[in-house]
Amino acid sequence: MEQSNIIEIQNLTKTYKMYASKKSKLLEVILPKYNKHTEFKALDNLNLNVQQGEILGILGKNGAGKSTLLKIITGVAVQTSGTIKVNGKISSLLELGTAFNPELTGEENIYQHGQVMGLTKKEIEEKKQEIIDFADIGEHLYQPVKTYSSGMFARLAFACAINVDPDILIVDEVLSVGDMAFQLKCFKKFQEFKDKGKTILFVTHNISDVLKNCTKTIILESGRKIFDGEVKEGIELYKKIITGNAVISNKKNQNSNERIWQTKQEEQDNTDTWKSHFTENPNLIEYGNNKAEVIDYGIFDLHGKYLTMIDNEKEVVLKSKVKFNETIDNPIFTMTIKDFNGIEIVGTNTMNEKIYPGKFEKGDIVEVSFEQKLPLAPSKYTLSFSCTYINAKGELEVLNRKYEALLIEIISSKDCVGFLRIDPKITIEKNIKKGRY
Repeated sequence: MEQSNIIEIQNLTKTYKMYASKKSKLLEVILPKYNKHTEFKALDNLNLNVQQGEILGILGKNGAGKSTLLKIITGVAVQTSGTIKVNGKISSLLELGTAFNPELTGEENIYQHGQVMGLTKKEIEEKKQEIIDFADIGEHLYQPVKTYSSGMFARLAFACAINVDPDILIVDEVLSVGDMAFQLKCFKKFQEFKDKGKTILFVTHNISDVLKNCTKTIILESGRKIFDGEVKEGIELYKKIITGNAVISNKKNQNSNERIWQTKQEEQDNTDTWKSHFTENPNLIEYGNNKAEVIDYGIFDLHGKYLTMIDNEKEVVLKSKVKFNETIDNPIFTMTIKDFNGIEIVGTNTMNEKIYPGKFEKGDIVEVSFEQKLPLAPSKYTLSFSCTYINAKGELEVLNRKYEALLIEIISSKDCVGFLRIDPKITIEKNIKKGRY
């Protein structure tokens, strides 16, 4: 193993036998020549090197092989073939409480977990109070674990797993256990590991967390590694994969026989719609007098490529396509972003921007583009479009509104407080003379 590699994986394969029924499985055990199973490869010839101090974000759809990979690295599962070398002590937040005995008290389980982790009694004693304080479950600590609520169990298990000094920390979608105060403690502890230069393997469906925390990304698909590289590039590919906008290339990975993925061609044919490339809301709210209709909408970068997720520091283009069924003078085109509670977060329209587009005849189709940054906090939102106008009586007429039409996600490379991302220029001056102000 190279000195810089703390984990080295070569040709790792994990195969499970799949049976149509329990009877078929039993017959195969009893009769050696009876073969009625099929095989499912959870991991397929996977190669991976992880360097010391690296924070690796592991992305992939459900069933891609992420958890199987982590279980093999931690020793919970055994590979069918291939080799894996780990040079350091692992603490896993993958199978919380695996080493717990439900008949023992929380305090007794602290000792048992420490022994499983290879700690001496002295080391456990040194960590014990830190674990107790972190879990913060009060007198329940001295009661059998089988009497705990799921929340208390998770808190103690997390505290035991996180309050050791491993070389490698494995995190799999468990930083959201407990209440908000406990979650804050979890993230602070995670930050401590980062600051100490620990190696971290991080699995999450929250792409903003990968963007903010990781130094490298891999993507798994059907048990194969299809990407290994820079974080932002990996995230862009992953977004295309989950929306069906990436395909298998004829090229092969230089390190294996695996096919690699490439982005679909962005050109549109006559039957293609923008909205088909995004997550549409089947429960969108639509109304209006149908004098015009919002027939399509989407989100693009400045080069016209589809954006399935929005980076809050980049310029994006929100586009709608409107067809007029009657002649309308100076229609108003709008876009609105709401949170998942239906609260309007931000929006604008052409009248607010003092844009008066003129007259449109029956049959005209117009494309409307709103180009700007969306400096919102990373979260999931809905995107709405509409077309209205002020009639001869001075009244607002809704021609067509498609509220909450697309489900969108905004990501960020840094933490945000509140609803908006701000990027202040901060200056700090030391030793200010008295009486200066």
